[in-house]
Amino acid sequence: MEELERELGINRPIKLASNENPLGSSPMAIKAINLALELDGLHRYPDGSGFNLSKKLADMLEVPQDNIVLGNGSDDIITILTRAFLKNNDEAVISESSFLMYEISVRSCGAKPVFVPLKSFAQDLDAIAKAITPKTRIVFLTNPHNPTGSIIKAEDFTDFLDRIPSDVITVMDEAYIEFATATDSINSIDLVKAGKPIVVLRTFSKAYGLAGLRIGYGVMPGMITSILERIRPPFNTGILAQAGAIAALEDKPFLQKTLKLVKKEISFLYSELDILKLDYIPTQANFFLIKTGNAKQIFDALLKEGVIVRSMASYGFEDYIRINVGLHEENVRFIKTLEKVMKNG
Repeated sequence: MEELERELGINRPIKLASNENPLGSSPMAIKAINLALELDGLHRYPDGSGFNLSKKLADMLEVPQDNIVLGNGSDDIITILTRAFLKNNDEAVISESSFLMYEISVRSCGAKPVFVPLKSFAQDLDAIAKAITPKTRIVFLTNPHNPTGSIIKAEDFTDFLDRIPSDVITVMDEAYIEFATATDSINSIDLVKAGKPIVVLRTFSKAYGLAGLRIGYGVMPGMITSILERIRPPFNTGILAQAGAIAALEDKPFLQKTLKLVKKEISFLYSELDILKLDYIPTQANFFLIKTGNAKQIFDALLKEGVIVRSMASYGFEDYIRINVGLHEENVRFIKTLEKVMKNG
């Protein structure tokens, strides 16, 4: 946003590109962070185990504390996982048009990403199962899927697990799970409790509004945790991040306010796009895809008007942009600006 103001001279741009929380951060988290600053402990290293935060998460999810691994964002845990379980010529199966960190982390270990096309904007579990070979060590899935917002149904996932070898780790990235309202989605935490070889990734960046602190976590069987803890950097989560995350978990009113806003504003955006006769992909997250035609051109035109969205051309969706839900006034401005640039061609 600062770059847009500096280079194009645009005042008060709005950003609907990174799936961030439009309400900002949890007030309780901000208070806890300020208290941590007042204690003047920043010259000390943080608790390397993140004991208080991992205990809080374990209690909330009703899992043993040694099932939790903390990370500098969930990206950090993806990197640790690939370092732990992939070597040269191993394979990891990834749906096309998914979070780019999966591929980056796999390739950094000398392993090979095997891409499987989406089916009707959703992950094709049948095709993913068929893509698994004796070289496969990890499968990356996302629920809800980024960038399409689709979910994995419990029935489909049960069938999928029955088809894959027990020594293949399934990574279930749930960065946006708090926003999902579908009743038939999988409960991945219950599968971890059942001892399945599943790693569930979650983050405080989205629903909890702590993207700037870089704090996330993984939930997994203890046998996987014990391996990751051997190579996890000892101080990968900071004092302020741990303090903010603990408080954010307590701030249930802020979380509910966020979810209520997202639900209301998605309905508003859908209705406005219907008026404009633009197609979109219904979502279970706080973002969704809009079919505009020539996504790069529309992205550039919106940018010049001070509205930052995400072109999906690099994901293979040449005709789609992705937006996340903003405040109501931001969403109104987006719709008016989109209508303007679409009319201008």
